[in-house]
Amino acid sequence: MMSYNLRFLLTLAKTQTILSRKFDRGMGNGIGFNDFLILFHLSQAERKTMRRIDLADKLGITASGITRLLLPMEKIGLVASGAKGEDARVKMVTITKSGEEKMQEAKERLELFLTEILAGVSSKEIENTTNLLFSVGGKVLMN
Repeated sequence: MMSYNLRFLLTLAKTQTILSRKFDRGMGNGIGFNDFLILFHLSQAERKTMRRIDLADKLGITASGITRLLLPMEKIGLVASGAKGEDARVKMVTITKSGEEKMQEAKERLELFLTEILAGVSSKEIENTTNLLFSVGGKVLMN
C-alpha cells in the first residue's frame, strides 16, 4: 500500500510533467515552459534584469543549467545578456521587447488553459493547495 506522502509526491511530479508537456506542445506559442518561466521571472524583476545565478535559483536549477536554457533564447532575441559593470564574472540577463511580447502571449494562453482545467475547483481549494506547495517547498529549501 502506498503512503499518502509518496502518492502526493508522485502525483505532483506527474502533474508537473503533464502540464509542462502540454505547454511545450503549442500552448506556449513557440516557447517552452522553462522559457516561459525565465521570461516571466525577468518581466517581474526590477528593471526587467536579473543575475543569471538569481534566475537559476528562481527556477531551482544550476548555473550551467540556466546558461544552457538562455543560449537559444538569446539567439532568437527573447533575452539579452552581458557582464555587470566592471565585474565580468557577474552575468546579467534582461528580457527584450520581443521576449515580453512572447511571454504575454503565452501567459494569456496559459490563463485560458488554467481556467479550463480548474473549472469546478474553488478558489479556496486553489489557495490551500498553493499554500501547501509553498510550505513543502520552503521545508525542502531549509534542509
